[in-house]
Amino acid sequence: MSLSLVLLITMAVLFACGVYLMLEKSMTRVLLGFLLVGNATNLLILSMAGVPGGAPIADGADGATTDPLPQALALTAIVITFGVSAFLLALIYRSWKLGRPDEVEVDEADVAVRTEGVPEEELDGDTRAGDSEFADETGGADAVPDEHEVGDDASDPDPGPAPDPRSASTEEATR
Repeated sequence: MSLSLVLLITMAVLFACGVYLMLEKSMTRVLLGFLLVGNATNLLILSMAGVPGGAPIADGADGATTDPLPQALALTAIVITFGVSAFLLALIYRSWKLGRPDEVEVDEADVAVRTEGVPEEELDGDTRAGDSEFADETGGADAVPDEHEVGDDASDPDPGPAPDPRSASTEEATR
């Protein structure tokens, strides 16, 4: 079974571009990424069928025949991709019709769950405001506020680092 190098490279590029687009916030880009991954999957299924042969139903086919199962799986994958794409298009249109942008908003509860129980020094840099390469000048809508931004007194420009409750308990334990 020989696989064309051009087909393999095309499939890899489609998968890579599709996954990259699916990780974006814009629903339109997610849809385009899903379509690219669907097409790459169809290429993968058809390339795994092997070398082409004769039709399996043809009369008098004495030579090698082609397995019809990968073709049936590719047709099924096309139908599933079409259905999910239509659903995503309906979601995008409804989101646009309601008047809000085409981007997925970050839920503050999800960010809190992601950072729950993780010590401050082990947090990734992308969970703090302004550290993301995709954040705009204001820190972006998905940025988690720094400690000095979360406080009751907004008039204090720089209250300094928040006291660590673990350090107070260790000082009492050492006395």
